[in-house]
Amino acid sequence: MATPQHATHYTTVKPFVDTNILLYAYDKEAGSRHAAAKALTKALWQQNGGILSTQVLQEFYVNVTRKIPRPLSPVVARNIIRSYCVWHIEQASCESVLYASEIQERHRVSFWDALIIATAVQGGADILLSEDLNAGQIIEGVLIVNPFEDSDSVLRQLCSNQQDI
Repeated sequence: MATPQHATHYTTVKPFVDTNILLYAYDKEAGSRHAAAKALTKALWQQNGGILSTQVLQEFYVNVTRKIPRPLSPVVARNIIRSYCVWHIEQASCESVLYASEIQERHRVSFWDALIIATAVQGGADILLSEDLNAGQIIEGVLIVNPFEDSDSVLRQLCSNQQDI
């Protein structure tokens, strides 16, 4: 399991943040999702960050520089990624890939989603913030939370750092 470059402090909830949350935080054309994701990432910064993976950062870079309506420049995208390097960053290893293949088989999710789940588990996450998986489902001990379904509630609970999201 990878060790974070900088100490990250959690009191109870350890949130893993999926690519779509970061992407919406910087996609000003995403309407209410932009506002919710921006507020969520701000709240996480105030809680000393969340958990990300190198996969999330790679996907973020590609999407934020190419696929959003108003792409960011590579320089701006790199600076954003650099700022997130103080969060707990999990790197996918050979074991992560094998674990992801087991998760894919057991839970019938895409391999890429399974790799996100595998690195969330390896990072010690309690919750996975994503709109791409089934909210409320628990996979490998990690609760899937779609912060856009009830963003105010998710924000309140993350800000108070309660376990019962």
